[in-house]
Amino acid sequence: MKFLVLLLFILAQCCSTRQQKSNIANIEDSTAESTKNLPVCIQEMIVKFSRQEPQNPPHKIYSYTYHGQTVYYINAPCCDNFNELYDSDCRLLGYPDGGFTGRGDGKIPDFNKTKTDEKLIWEDTRKP
Repeated sequence: MKFLVLLLFILAQCCSTRQQKSNIANIEDSTAESTKNLPVCIQEMIVKFSRQEPQNPPHKIYSYTYHGQTVYYINAPCCDNFNELYDSDCRLLGYPDGGFTGRGDGKIPDFNKTKTDEKLIWEDTRKP
């Protein structure tokens, strides 16, 4: 009897892993077309986030216009972490907000006041 229970557990784990891999492949396929015009680093982040366990709050990537250029804002998955801001050449500009104080690293203090043209580029819609 114990052997049967162990066998069923192993089979369930195997099927679950296959389903997770299938779900990741589907996410990557569905986002590949819609993200092909994004900077490579942003595309790579989407793949990386899709392979991780879902977060609460979910990962989101926004684009904005900031000082005349397109930038990409990546929200931190949880509390007291910095939110990241990248330019279209994949350079990290800084952390405009988040962290313990909520004010980021202080390198781009005008971001939240001057950003325009908000667009949600990608959101992890999986549930944790």
